[in-house]
Amino acid sequence: VKAVYLLNQNYSHGQQVAKYFKEGINRKRPDVQIVGDDLVPLGQALADVMADALIISIQSPQPSGMGSGWEWFSVLGITESNRVPRVAQAMPSFAATVRHWQQLAQVDAANTVLIGFSQGAIMVLEATQSQPGLAGKAIALAGRFAVQPQRSPAPTSVHLLHGGADPVMPVGLSEAAFAQLTAMGASVTLQRFEGLGHGIDHRVIDAVRQHVQHPRSATSGNQ
Repeated sequence: VKAVYLLNQNYSHGQQVAKYFKEGINRKRPDVQIVGDDLVPLGQALADVMADALIISIQSPQPSGMGSGWEWFSVLGITESNRVPRVAQAMPSFAATVRHWQQLAQVDAANTVLIGFSQGAIMVLEATQSQPGLAGKAIALAGRFAVQPQRSPAPTSVHLLHGGADPVMPVGLSEAAFAQLTAMGASVTLQRFEGLGHGIDHRVIDAVRQHVQHPRSATSGNQ
């Protein structure tokens, strides 16, 4: 390997990954050149193939407590028990922002697709529990429910996309959610991407495009 091009998500974790990678590669492989360092938004990838869609990228409201970037809720000292109230506290602002854009764009909930990565995915999934009917589809990338779902998200369909090698949010969280939602009779899919850590690659982008453009029945599979 002589050259590396970095593609990372534009929020605190993605920026930290880029920072730590560059520091590590400079120490261990000073001969390797970093030829690019882009924070590529998923929304642009969708916009390139969906000219008739209005794609809104919502910035989280709070500066990250872990450095650069933004967050919906603090992850400092987060535990299984305190994650739930932190998400609940952030939810009214999240839902109000979605409804604001729905009203501004004159798009109803049935034609709204919510897509979130990591912490954003937590907000998208929890909205199906506390804000029923906020969107027609909820697509969660490398995410989880704050607590396992207690009700069917109908009329919202849920699509879980997760890296099989995710060290931050293990894929087992999505597998457990899929099993729970399936038992409730929900419209839910799960796609596991082998070898992918806590991130997004071309397979995930292709899968998101498919979910946005075409309805799919409940299924689970590896890619």
